[in-house]
Amino acid sequence: MSDAVLPEPRRRTALARLARRPLAVLGLVIIAVTVAAALAAPWIAPFGRDEQLFEGLTLEGAPMPPGGAFLLGTDLLGRDLLTRILYGARTSLVIGVVANGMALLIGTLVGVTAGYFRGWAGSVLMRFTDLMMAFPALLLAICLAAIFTPSLWIVALVIALVNWVQVARVLYTETTSLAERDFIAAERAIGAGNGRILWLHILPHLVPTIIVWGTLGISTTVLLEATLSFLGIGVQPPEPSWGNIIFENQTYFQAAPWLVFFPGMAILLLALAFNLVGDALRDVLDPTQRGRG
Repeated sequence: MSDAVLPEPRRRTALARLARRPLAVLGLVIIAVTVAAALAAPWIAPFGRDEQLFEGLTLEGAPMPPGGAFLLGTDLLGRDLLTRILYGARTSLVIGVVANGMALLIGTLVGVTAGYFRGWAGSVLMRFTDLMMAFPALLLAICLAAIFTPSLWIVALVIALVNWVQVARVLYTETTSLAERDFIAAERAIGAGNGRILWLHILPHLVPTIIVWGTLGISTTVLLEATLSFLGIGVQPPEPSWGNIIFENQTYFQAAPWLVFFPGMAILLLALAFNLVGDALRDVLDPTQRGRG
């Protein structure tokens, strides 16, 4: 068995090193608050998710500004913006976790298979990966989203089909290097099968890379989902999404800037938080980074 899986003392050391990074702690706090708010949305939201309030519009029919009963103001239909943002956090987190999980699974299967077995199978898989990487991610996502009927799960699938290629390329390189190591040759010499080598010796060494890419990938996923929803081909109203909240209210950008500022700030903070944690995890889990910075 390889030593890639961290024993308990080393795991504690890694967590202690992560806790000593203020920016990483800040990112974890933002993520924890966002997750807690999304889970508790039905109980802490001041109004119903799609509730259109008569008092949510001015006498002229314009959105209400922040203050009073509407902490963040209301949208063009008189719905409470804070409530919409709380429920929109659910959408962003679900798509971020599900889409990124599928992307990691596809990328790991392709990258590890191509890097370990190589030959014609590896060449075909990696040439297909290169072909997918040649397309701009946003353009490819728009094409896929236009083909399928937009929904929360379809958007997650589309984003996963776009984002797996980077993971596959990185894991292919690492697997190719690991497959040439002496301990893998020793395992083959004693008759270990491919399944045992992959499961017990290759994959454990890839766990730190998968964790880092999994964390950073959620940031990319959140941004891509918001972009697709803003373009009108992501999560469809009345299902709230931070992207489609901006899309629905963009005509009031000058008259009611809070309708763009608050959901935009939510997108920025969540993406930044996952980037901060991902960067810290990379430094903590990558031995080549120790002693730097």
